[in-house]
Amino acid sequence: MEEIFGKHFSITEPKAVNTVIYKVNKTEKEFLEESPKFTIERLDYSEEFVGTNKKKTFYIDEPAPEGNQLLILSFGKEKVVVNVGYLETSANLIKISNTPIPMKIKTLYNEEDTEYREFEYTPNLKRPITIIDPDTTEEIRPTLYLDKETNEVKGKCNLKAGKSYVVFELKGNK
Repeated sequence: MEEIFGKHFSITEPKAVNTVIYKVNKTEKEFLEESPKFTIERLDYSEEFVGTNKKKTFYIDEPAPEGNQLLILSFGKEKVVVNVGYLETSANLIKISNTPIPMKIKTLYNEEDTEYREFEYTPNLKRPITIIDPDTTEEIRPTLYLDKETNEVKGKCNLKAGKSYVVFELKGNK
């Protein structure tokens, strides 16, 4: 039986806020030539109510010995606050930036449903981009397919007309 090692940490948030956290992964050297430099992985969490607030406990499976970068998105009414953090594995410590980056959500309106552009996956099916429904904070799951011309796994997301989405992509020079 295989053992999984991990870390966990908790945050407390008001009922009107919904926080999701992503672990930023650096692509392995052997895949770097044909893959994005960074990929993202949404952390699983459990939730409980503490008075008028929510306590969320986030779980990181197999944390990197050198630590993990975190991207923190807190969804509130009509806005998203973006923050960064760092899991210092050796000290069992989470460091979060003191200055979050606020973003306003604007509705992009289309008369018809649309397909978001293609994006590539790494060989282990990780990706550098995610699309989130700000109302539910759930990810829009892409449809995966094999591009026969490039022999790569790619994905596309179907977006609804008249609906706003939060999209973020990690970019880095190859």
